[in-house]
Amino acid sequence: MKENKLIMWNCLFITCLIIANVISSKLVIIGGHFIVPSAVVSYAFTFLCTDIIGEVWGKEEANKTVKRGLIFQVIATLLILGAIALPIAPFMTEFQETFKAVLGNSLRMTIASLVAYVVAQANDVYVFHKLKEINKGKHKWIRNNISTICSQFIDTSIFITVAFYGKVPNLWLMIYSQFLIKVVLALLDTPFFYYFTKRGDNNC
Repeated sequence: MKENKLIMWNCLFITCLIIANVISSKLVIIGGHFIVPSAVVSYAFTFLCTDIIGEVWGKEEANKTVKRGLIFQVIATLLILGAIALPIAPFMTEFQETFKAVLGNSLRMTIASLVAYVVAQANDVYVFHKLKEINKGKHKWIRNNISTICSQFIDTSIFITVAFYGKVPNLWLMIYSQFLIKVVLALLDTPFFYYFTKRGDNNC
């Protein structure tokens, strides 16, 4: 049963990660001021997943999840690029550019996403378990929130800088807007973290 639950959390992690990459090309406005990729919610779930996996199954298992995510993210990217490259049916040619616009993130965006993912997720696992060690397993809300917020700042800074440097006039404004939304989401996921990690594997 415990193994099945671990598999489910890994599946949720990878699903949220892949979906985040697919929908990231759409920008949305929140609160009338903050313009962020629509993937901000989906991607935020990945940090909750690794925190839960790390809390219940340990640091090594959380790192395995991050590595699996990288592998499947690369596979998904290659499959999407392959689909774009395949010759389109004559009666569908008018939709090819739309298809490419929605799914065909540029190489620069893909590199930005992969680099940000590897650094941020590895940092999340490290900080989470370092804080768990320092606090001797107590104060779960501290390691859950601090590890996620720090990692989200790293992720946002790397992604926005690599993807948009030289393209937008104010990188810091984009970083600030997206990071602020991620902080709010990180704080909101705390009750879920407590629920899914209480009494160990009984509730995961």
